[in-house]
Amino acid sequence: MDDRETGDAGSAVAARDRSPELLAAVVLAGGAGRRLGGVDKPAIMVGGRPLLGSVVEAAVLAGAGRIVVVGPARPGFPVVSFTSEEPAGGGPVPALRAGLALVSEPVMLLLAGDLPFLDAGVLRGLAASARDGTGDGAVLVDDSGRAQWLASCWGTAGLRAALESYSGDSLRGLLSSLNYAELAPAPEAGAPPWWLDCDTPEDLAAARSLADPDRP
Repeated sequence: MDDRETGDAGSAVAARDRSPELLAAVVLAGGAGRRLGGVDKPAIMVGGRPLLGSVVEAAVLAGAGRIVVVGPARPGFPVVSFTSEEPAGGGPVPALRAGLALVSEPVMLLLAGDLPFLDAGVLRGLAASARDGTGDGAVLVDDSGRAQWLASCWGTAGLRAALESYSGDSLRGLLSSLNYAELAPAPEAGAPPWWLDCDTPEDLAAARSLADPDRP
């Protein structure tokens, strides 16, 4: 397992005191991007920034004091620790195990690395719901009622215990067995949908159109 911090250590964001936050974020960003032709998906630009940058910024603004990205290390992310599952590309459950190994905070956001419109306010609400003590965590639900497992928040101890007893390879199989709240926050008026990910060329075209309506 490789734990590397990268980026400009002098950044104002990097200078934040992380210790009081009690919230971490694990971002899964190691997929092969096969439906996009095998491109480096986290580096794809939407709205003038890489997809991974949008997700990391939302997590930081939501109050995450530790950001762990499971995927190849890349420059420009001073607040990020990079790690990878072994072997790399092993899937979301091994990736989650690798990311969780670097987390000591009691609550953890679990995020995909391809959500260009992820909103910090949405993540703050998600974390607040996960902290209320009535269950294992909280999961965001999109406008079709579908749970977005990679837009969720969990108590770290409960998630770690669930992983220790889980032998499958499905993230849905792991997380759906837990006791969680569902939240379905609507985007602010005129804002793009927070749940839009970029799995296919059509998704990417839609995201770029929403980010820049004047883009041909």
